Amino acid sequence: MYFSKKAVVPVEEEETDVWTCSNDGCSCWMRDNFSFDERPSCPFCHSKMVKETRVLPVLANHSKRHS
Repeated sequence: MYFSKKAVVPVEEEETDVWTCSNDGCSCWMRDNFSFDERPSCPFCHSKMVKETRVLPVLANHSKRHS
């Protein structure tokens, strides 16, 4: 029997703006370009969210944010 290993394709990553919950007990975060609000609140605990930058896999969001 022969099993071949498939070549692992590296995932492209980039620095991405994200919103992170300010509540220390909550681990919620979301990509900035996937949020609906200019200054979102946490969907789980409703605390204020703060803007940060993370290195994440590249995702394209083709929908337009409503202003």
